[in-house]
Amino acid sequence: MLRKVQQVIRQAAPDALEKISYGMPTFWQGKNLVHFANFKNHLGFYPTPPAIEHFAQELADFKTSKGAVQFPYAKEIPYDLIEEITRWQVARQIKGE
Repeated sequence: MLRKVQQVIRQAAPDALEKISYGMPTFWQGKNLVHFANFKNHLGFYPTPPAIEHFAQELADFKTSKGAVQFPYAKEIPYDLIEEITRWQVARQIKGE
């Protein structure tokens, strides 16, 4: 599952560098785009506060905080949404936001 998340993010951000930041796999393109991590009951996905705000409607069924979302393993992981959020993050970075 983590490999699939990595592949989805890589597809959405092909020019991003992969590194470890805050102890998590991170995609970086001039700044951190997204982080993700495996937890006991959920996938933690960390796209920054503006992304959480922008995608609030799409994330309404998930637990969110200022810059994070929890995708529980009891539900299907929304890979399409992860890709969409990552593409949005890349577009913001290109615009210098």
